[in-house]
Amino acid sequence: MDAGYTFFDTAAVYGLGHNETLVGEVLKPHRREFVLASKCGLTDATGTQRGIDGRPETIKALCEVSLRRLQTDVIDLYYLHRLDRNVPIEDSVGALADLVAEGKIRTIGLSEVSAVTLRRAHAVHPVTALQTEYSPWTRNPEIAVLEACRELGTTFVAFSPVARGFLAGGVRDVSNLVQGDLRVAMPRFQGENFRHNLGLLAQFEALAREAGCTPAQLCLAWLLAKDDTLVPIPGTANPDHMRENAAGEQVVLPPGLVEKVDAVINEQTVAGHRYPAALQAAIDTEEP
Repeated sequence: MDAGYTFFDTAAVYGLGHNETLVGEVLKPHRREFVLASKCGLTDATGTQRGIDGRPETIKALCEVSLRRLQTDVIDLYYLHRLDRNVPIEDSVGALADLVAEGKIRTIGLSEVSAVTLRRAHAVHPVTALQTEYSPWTRNPEIAVLEACRELGTTFVAFSPVARGFLAGGVRDVSNLVQGDLRVAMPRFQGENFRHNLGLLAQFEALAREAGCTPAQLCLAWLLAKDDTLVPIPGTANPDHMRENAAGEQVVLPPGLVEKVDAVINEQTVAGHRYPAALQAAIDTEEP
């Protein structure tokens, strides 16, 4: 908060409640000073078992759990974390709309959904924000979602804006990733894909030097140059990286730098899918 952050994003599934609890304990005294977002739909109603569940009764029960963990009487932005293909999006959003009416959440968000799903949801209740991965190496939102967000007045929130740390130079050797790190199973961090992508990283770092900023800051400045109304949410466990990311907002890119980034890193040059097959099947976003 001292560095200027005003938006904190968590979810019931992060540590199966531990992250919501931490956010609640630390930030409760400052509750009026920031926007608080959390997410439902990737755990059961107790928030202790993983699994996609967008049923209205689960959403409402889990909201109560999250309110207690976060030590707040209202969540500013509450996302459906994943589309439950067994539940019509209209039913899930209807439950979220009920929570708005009850004053337990202020606004509704969706995560990892397509433009079609966004429009269906928005017809039930205004969708304030849509969150999907977006960075120089993940361009899926450019297919249709960004346009739909502009059309509907929905704010786009970009998660993993520094490419899960890769374009920040944080993963040069996958053997250093700890057990349980999600990136270990991601195709872009495996074998020949990873070796190929390291070559792209070297070119990206050269562009960051040309821009006079760090590679992480170039990612964030690139996003804001694409659309200064979107909200990137870089995550880190390192306080120095946190301050470095905050400073990315002040970076002004030289003319032509965005186009150079686009030429080096795009959906054709990056090797590997975003997710392993099982996770890929569980998301609703458009794929190139």
